Amino acid sequence: MSKKETVELTQSDGEIREKLRELMDEDTVEWMQQKTRAFFDLISYYRCAMMEVETKLNVLNEEYSMRYDRNPIMTIKSRIKSIDSIRGKLKRKGLPFTLDALADNIYDVAGLRVICAFREDVYSIAESLLSQDDVTLIRRTDYIENPKPNGYRSLHLIIEVPIFLASEKRMMKVEIQLRTVAMDWWASLEHQLRYKKDNTFTDEMSRELNYCAAVSADLDERMNKLMCAVNSKDAAEMNKEVQNA
Repeated sequence: MSKKETVELTQSDGEIREKLRELMDEDTVEWMQQKTRAFFDLISYYRCAMMEVETKLNVLNEEYSMRYDRNPIMTIKSRIKSIDSIRGKLKRKGLPFTLDALADNIYDVAGLRVICAFREDVYSIAESLLSQDDVTLIRRTDYIENPKPNGYRSLHLIIEVPIFLASEKRMMKVEIQLRTVAMDWWASLEHQLRYKKDNTFTDEMSRELNYCAAVSADLDERMNKLMCAVNSKDAAEMNKEVQNA
């Protein structure tokens, strides 16, 4: 397509949009504005819920630091699903792009990825969070005990938490992915390799990725055993000091 044709098409598209605006009455414009505001209000509520859960996780991390002299959480990453991603997911489910369909069927609009030091930390943080009386577990999927066929490992939680607004309380869903540093490293590189543009991913490449996932899982297991051994030694030495006091 030539540059001239592109310009003409763009101008034509702009003219069509302008004619549509002229055809719309004030009520229609107001209705569209209200729907847009309602959508962005809902996204704002999801953002608030994400902040609420992140605060809970940071508090747990601080408590663990005081109690055990180490931080089980290395990093926390957060994201709000894009409009295109939301629309695409609703379409794949055969659902309309409406606020009700979004709120009732898409559970990962607000998402947190929690990177922990050891595998034991993943489960410890998850259980501590779920034990809080304002946290409701909606769904738990353990890809650590039952990895995906491609080797992916992580603990996925869908939870519901309250957010307190100026005049109301709302219950909002948040997805949390908890994984170790090794799990996150593998998942990040797997995504880069498998979905690289203009690249054909072969069966041999998939087998190699699965092997790397197994190596990563073995590394997690070995590091977890080391951590348990260190903790046991520390506990034994503490008991000895108490007995000799």
